Amino acid sequence: MPRVLIVDDEPINLKVLADLLRDGYRLSVAKDGPQALARMAGDPLPDLVLLDVMMPGMDGMEVCRRLKEEERTRDVPVIFITAMGQPHDEARGFEAGAVDYITKPISPPVVTARVRTHIALREARRQLAEHNRLLEARVAERTRDLARAQDVAIRALASLAETRDNETGNHIRRTQNYVLALANHLRRDPRFAPRFAGRLDDETVEMLFKSAPLHDVGKVGIPDSILLKPGKLTDEEFHVMKTHAALGHDAIFAAEEELDSRSSFLRVAREIAQGHHERWDGTGYPLGLKGEEIPLSARLMAVADVYDALISRRCYKPAFPHEQAVEIMLAGRGTHFDPDVTDAFAELAGEFLAIAQRFRDGAAE
Repeated sequence: MPRVLIVDDEPINLKVLADLLRDGYRLSVAKDGPQALARMAGDPLPDLVLLDVMMPGMDGMEVCRRLKEEERTRDVPVIFITAMGQPHDEARGFEAGAVDYITKPISPPVVTARVRTHIALREARRQLAEHNRLLEARVAERTRDLARAQDVAIRALASLAETRDNETGNHIRRTQNYVLALANHLRRDPRFAPRFAGRLDDETVEMLFKSAPLHDVGKVGIPDSILLKPGKLTDEEFHVMKTHAALGHDAIFAAEEELDSRSSFLRVAREIAQGHHERWDGTGYPLGLKGEEIPLSARLMAVADVYDALISRRCYKPAFPHEQAVEIMLAGRGTHFDPDVTDAFAELAGEFLAIAQRFRDGAAE
């Protein structure tokens, strides 16, 4: 049965209302404002409060205001019952948070109808809130499922490219964590934040982290005779190898066209795939972009990819020690790499080394 709290300083009024409602509701009573607040502090809460306005000490207006100030009680509907029936009195009651106003002397049919209506409304709101909670939970679960599926698909595509290149999935993990470290440093460090914080919000940084593994997806289109060649490439072979940047861009762009929409995730992935071999001085490929023409995502990836290539063994070179790799990277400041991103790398060199050790080749992924 629904619960109703009746608050009135006149015993006869309490009795009249209790006799009227006792057959359909579980009732509790309070003879003044402090007692009403004490009742509302307990469990379970009533579904409705019938509240007299004119009471000595703490009046009904003050009781209602206090109930509406508390998160626990603010949603319990309050109906004022009072002899003050002027429009300005009703306005004060509604401003205090009441949902309805019944004037004395009371009409039993009016009281029962109003009580029944507002309890039904409260139950409807409760059911709607519960429905919304369940719906939000299902949407959140579905969103997590889609995000997991997206991550798996990304890693599968990236691993395909890396496997053909005789590299490992740990290269993917290292480079995406380098990119994450750079992005977070650029947006949080006071030295860089004024220039980068606006472009590196939470959503963008998450997209960078997820998109980074696709930087070399275009290598799936490079012939094995070139991709897997154990020695140095000829000029003609290197020209073919360089097409992987455009191939990656075109593959991701085709996926965007298939979706018939512009996805922020695919846009970032496309920028990285196409632009991570561009150079700050304009001598890179495939478009020869220069400086700020190069998307920030690609400038971050360039630093991450080159550092990892330096510290990794290749068929044509040994793995360089971390300190030597850092020297080579810093020598490329302003020519190969964005000066700001290079400076951030210099400050994060120890963190890069820790990432490289954590995801070293041969370590469990």
